[in-house]
Amino acid sequence: MTSMEFNSKLGTLTSMLHSFAYNLTKNVEDAKDLYQETAYRALFNRDKFQPDTNFKAWMFTIMKNIFINNYRKKVKANTVLDNTENQYYLNSFSHSAANAAEGGILLKELNTMVTALDDSIRIPFTMHFEGFKYQEIADDLKLPLGTVKSRIFFARKELKEKIMSNYGFDPN
Repeated sequence: MTSMEFNSKLGTLTSMLHSFAYNLTKNVEDAKDLYQETAYRALFNRDKFQPDTNFKAWMFTIMKNIFINNYRKKVKANTVLDNTENQYYLNSFSHSAANAAEGGILLKELNTMVTALDDSIRIPFTMHFEGFKYQEIADDLKLPLGTVKSRIFFARKELKEKIMSNYGFDPN
């Protein structure tokens, strides 16, 4: 493939590559940088492209790999390593007092909220929470599978709304 043909094919993919870069980064400036790095690497490695293969797939693979490598670099850069010799405070769990009271109160309040649900949605929700599969719940309650799934969904939704109204935060 000649340089002209290669550049022409690259030019036809520009808008799709920009869109793909934005979908990966969710940031206009980062997407521009990703596209630029992809184009540079493609032009630099033009000799490695095999004729009669999918040029578009080759370009998208280059872009995806660059994005993954950059993401891994960011994650690694944000990792904090503590190499100090004195790790007394890191390992001194014996000096901290465990207090499960707050967790116990929240659990009681959550149980109260579940108990307050209408039986039509509470029973399938509780069974699902206890480990029953959707089909087992449907068979046991003699309900269609879709009905069981929707009732569990509505129970979760109602519980989320109650938590939101009581505590002012999203439980997700």
